[in-house]
Amino acid sequence: MLNSARAIGLRAWQTGPLFRKAFLAAVESVQEVLRAEVQKGNAKIVADFLVDKAAPAVKALLLERMTVRLLARLGLRGALASNVAGWILPFVLEKVVQLVMKTEAAAKLKQHPSVTNVRRTLDELKNRLRRAVAPDFGSGAEEVDLYVTELPAASPPPAADTQLTGL
Repeated sequence: MLNSARAIGLRAWQTGPLFRKAFLAAVESVQEVLRAEVQKGNAKIVADFLVDKAAPAVKALLLERMTVRLLARLGLRGALASNVAGWILPFVLEKVVQLVMKTEAAAKLKQHPSVTNVRRTLDELKNRLRRAVAPDFGSGAEEVDLYVTELPAASPPPAADTQLTGL
């Protein structure tokens, strides 16, 4: 960002207020979109979005709305606008989700049976995948695949002219 600021003639001390303005605009945009969805009666969708359980189409739609609001607030256009939005929006969303996860409502949501079952299943899948990719990580041992029915054919012995003799 500093190089971009220099390219448009800003000094280092001028970028701090611009960053704060962009960050606050992003926070307001995120909150505005999420509040609007709750007011429409989509509180479940917002809760799913904040705990990363929402469907991909829902995530894409909410992120698009947040981006549009952010770009309108910043008053930027074109490639610069999309670069700024693509850079700052994920950072703001991460901070918002961290704050939400600290609330009592999020703790209750995590304790809900369906959420704990999904989390347990995801942990189990993660462990199975890790064992499949690196069965005995760190030991240097390799796991023989029990499902291979035949071994690969042995390579033919090297030709006589390629062997080194007399060494």
